[in-house]
Amino acid sequence: MTKTIQAVPSAEPGATGQKDAPAQAAQAAQPKPDQKPAAAPGAQAPNSPAAQAPKPQGAQTPNPQGPGAQAPNNPAAQAPKPQGAQAPKPQGQGQGQWQQPTVVVRPVASPATVKRRHWGLMASFGLLVLMPLLALAFYLWVVADDQYSSTTGFIVRSDEGEAASEMLGGLAQLAGANTASDSDILYEFIQSQEIVEEIDSMVDLRAHYSAGWPRDFLFTIWPDATLEDLVWYWQRVVRISYDRSSGLTEVRVLAFDRETARTIAAEIVRLSQELINDLNVQAREDALRYARADLDDAIARLKLAREEMTRFRTRTRIVDPVADLQGRMGVMNNLQQQLATALIEYDLLRDTVSASDPRVTNAERMIEVIRERIAIERQTFASSSTETGAVGEDYPSLLAEFESLTVDMKFAEETYRAALTALDLARANAARQSRYLATYIDPTLADDSEFPRRFVLIGLAGLFFVMLWSILALVYYSIRDRG
Repeated sequence: MTKTIQAVPSAEPGATGQKDAPAQAAQAAQPKPDQKPAAAPGAQAPNSPAAQAPKPQGAQTPNPQGPGAQAPNNPAAQAPKPQGAQAPKPQGQGQGQWQQPTVVVRPVASPATVKRRHWGLMASFGLLVLMPLLALAFYLWVVADDQYSSTTGFIVRSDEGEAASEMLGGLAQLAGANTASDSDILYEFIQSQEIVEEIDSMVDLRAHYSAGWPRDFLFTIWPDATLEDLVWYWQRVVRISYDRSSGLTEVRVLAFDRETARTIAAEIVRLSQELINDLNVQAREDALRYARADLDDAIARLKLAREEMTRFRTRTRIVDPVADLQGRMGVMNNLQQQLATALIEYDLLRDTVSASDPRVTNAERMIEVIRERIAIERQTFASSSTETGAVGEDYPSLLAEFESLTVDMKFAEETYRAALTALDLARANAARQSRYLATYIDPTLADDSEFPRRFVLIGLAGLFFVMLWSILALVYYSIRDRG
């Protein structure tokens, strides 16, 4: 159904000599002198008997259009007014008139109905979301077996080098150094194939975790699983939480029996303690071996230094050049004293006797001999002549070589003492256990099953199925719209 609304707006005042649409609409609305005004809808014709009948005095003509409506003889009231349109205004002579185009109002849309594509979309939702969720819920609550957990926690403690490692730990991490600790080694060991083989030989992991096969195929392992398959399944039932900053390690073991879960957790703790003991023994053996090697090097260095000193003494025929030098200095001092005494005696003789006296001549000769000897002794300190030196070498070279040999021998002796001290300390540390596994949570025994977490799995699966269904629906409608 289509409704047609005709609006006649007013024309602009002052337009002369041109007939526009508003002026034409206003003139069309004015009644002509020889034409009677048209009656309003529902009003009686003027020539009808009802219209010609006399009206009683004081009575008013009823208005069929309600209160406030204009009289039927009013030409303005007889002209229909469209909804939302302005009433025509009287125009002057010569003004133009125009008429607004027809406005078409379409009918209201019909109510939406379910179509075949909607049924297909709902069917795909039920097929891809509801049915898999119902199947998974049935499997989790009816088919899947309950699993029990056992939790244990431990930390590796060390009595030696804790302060240095704590001080330098941050600097080593900033420098990018490889500072693998015993806790890091233990974390990798718990996930290794070696511990799986050890525990499988004692607990028979295949028999326990394959008891529900093939009924509970999601949470069990097949009976003929290889060792690699068992290591892969071990990652699912043994969950490790390791805090590298504090060194705390927490292990949770899942099993279909509470006693089995506790037994596996206890075996993990025992094997971890054995690993730490082996590392401790290896560290002690390494410390002892390094201390013995350092001591052997110190002994060899000390022997070499003493042999060099012996060769020097044999070659120079001087046991101690310093002592020999001191002796020669003593001779020089004695000669200086004798020279002073001879000079005094010579002065006394020269004052008391004549110059031709034989005693004066002897005194002069004594003075000359003493001075020559002093000059010879002084020459031996820097001369390499065999006539002046006892060994044919100058004393400065002998002293330099002797000092070098003395320093080497003293350093070798100090190194030997330090190596002896390190060996004694390594033996003392080897006599006690410096690393040990401190268990702060003993393997627990569960009262009720906590796994599998059915509601969590249903929620995650529902989210995944809804996302998958949404993506497939969007892809389908995108391809359909493009086609």
